Amino acid sequence: MSTVGYLEYHLRPGTLQLGALPPLALYVHLPWCLKKCPYCDFNSHELKGELTERRYLDALAADLEAALPLVWGRRVASVFIGGGTPSLFSPEGIDRLIADIRARLPLSPGAEVTLEANPGTFERERFKAFAAAGVTRLSVGVQSFDDALLARIGRVHDAAQARAAVAEAREAFATFNIDLMYALPGQTPAMLERDLDAALGFAPPHLSIYHLTIEPNTRFAVEPPVLPDDDTACAMLDLIAARTGAAGLERYEVSAFARPGHRCRHNLNYWEFGDYLGIGAGAHGKLSFPHRVLRQVRWREPASYMERALAGQAVSNEHEVKRAELPFEFMLGALRLREGFAFSRFLERTGLPPSAVAPRLADAERRGLLESRPEPDGDTRWQPTARGFDFLSDLQAMFLPPDKTERPDRPDPSDREAPRAR
Repeated sequence: MSTVGYLEYHLRPGTLQLGALPPLALYVHLPWCLKKCPYCDFNSHELKGELTERRYLDALAADLEAALPLVWGRRVASVFIGGGTPSLFSPEGIDRLIADIRARLPLSPGAEVTLEANPGTFERERFKAFAAAGVTRLSVGVQSFDDALLARIGRVHDAAQARAAVAEAREAFATFNIDLMYALPGQTPAMLERDLDAALGFAPPHLSIYHLTIEPNTRFAVEPPVLPDDDTACAMLDLIAARTGAAGLERYEVSAFARPGHRCRHNLNYWEFGDYLGIGAGAHGKLSFPHRVLRQVRWREPASYMERALAGQAVSNEHEVKRAELPFEFMLGALRLREGFAFSRFLERTGLPPSAVAPRLADAERRGLLESRPEPDGDTRWQPTARGFDFLSDLQAMFLPPDKTERPDRPDPSDREAPRAR
């Protein structure tokens, strides 16, 4: 199918009527890391030999070029460069990547450009150069400041490197994120308290803290460690909420805490059912058209991705989101937000009528999982109650299609910083 025919195919009449196209973000996947963590089920690959940086950047440029007809004329509000460990790429490579993006897509003024980085002397020395290349926000994958805990979860850095990396990020960037995990093997509330002391001691503008879960197709799934029990994990979450609140960080999403003005705009767009173009090995994307919502996936294995992207065939598969699946697709992200969503946003971003979801909203309210309140403009805001936040998976599942009994897997385009709901 020609490029024109491909676009016309997605613009053909359909059953949805989207009021307007949502904001657009760009996710770029750089898939290599030094070592695969035993809990990680993301599309990351241990680096063996030389990093094929130039060829991969050529492939990303070709991928983006081929995707332009689907997003032509739309501004990009944020860019998230995730992995893997993107900070393995040279500052010159990241500079070229951002230049390639700017040459092909109009970025909004002040667009947020996030790069994921891991602690380590080699990478830390690059932080200022990444900022000079155009990165505006760094997300540092610390996970813990405890050497014993870092060893148990297979991290390649130590606590001293973690502290040095965060200190460097604070010097190089006006805004940054610290990534932490809790309910780690052998972790006690006192150990978590020390991790929080270390993290909050840097006065981070943004903190992502997520519960370690055992995912299929990981080493921990084959050799599961002994984790804290549910009661201990809940006590840890209560500790996190209390300590972050006292430090001036607002819990605006299930696993995200931020100071005023420092929420992650890229992840907010994802949670609010915005659009995102995903490029890179295994990247997922979601794009809206006047009568349909499309999901895409790129080829997963880096070598295959590079070969196919350079041939103009980066997309391995795509599908139109079924009308019956849209309520769950929307709620999967929107209900992660403490502030919930305006009902008009649901109608606008799904193209569905109120009747498609009103009975289930009312049922969730009756069960004490959701609450509604009128907005000054006449709209209605729906947001999870404290109980709904605690039982988020159950709340989200109320919006599954009638023929579905289990939640389908939905990839998080921003990897670790947009963790799964507990």
